[in-house]
Amino acid sequence: MTLRINTAVRTAMVDAVKTLIDAGSGAGKIRIYTGAQPASVATAASGTLLADIPFADPSFDATASGTAAADVSPVLTALAAASGTAGWFRILDSNNVAIIDGSVTATGGGGDLTMTSTTVTSGLSVSVTALTLTEPIQ
Repeated sequence: MTLRINTAVRTAMVDAVKTLIDAGSGAGKIRIYTGAQPASVATAASGTLLADIPFADPSFDATASGTAAADVSPVLTALAAASGTAGWFRILDSNNVAIIDGSVTATGGGGDLTMTSTTVTSGLSVSVTALTLTEPIQ
């Protein structure tokens, strides 16, 4: 049988994740790495850290129907710490507690997080164009 979750529960689940990201004294952050995503959020980060991008505080817009978009206005951006191809990301709260991992693609590529390009060059700007948290209906 398939588990189905009503809209109010989906919205509460996304709100709980947002609360965890915004925990601590400052804004949460997105760390973008090269290589393959680790087996779980509890696994140590792998690959080269390309960028450490702070969220706005709060990190996400209001939740509706189990979905919330990252606040990308102003654009979430930082200077790249290294060069490489972005493969995955990790979201941490301001105390560096890992909350979520996901895939990275260029805009239109279908990744959990999208960037204008996944090619990152040390010292140049890295920008997130979209990131959405969604709890599925089933």
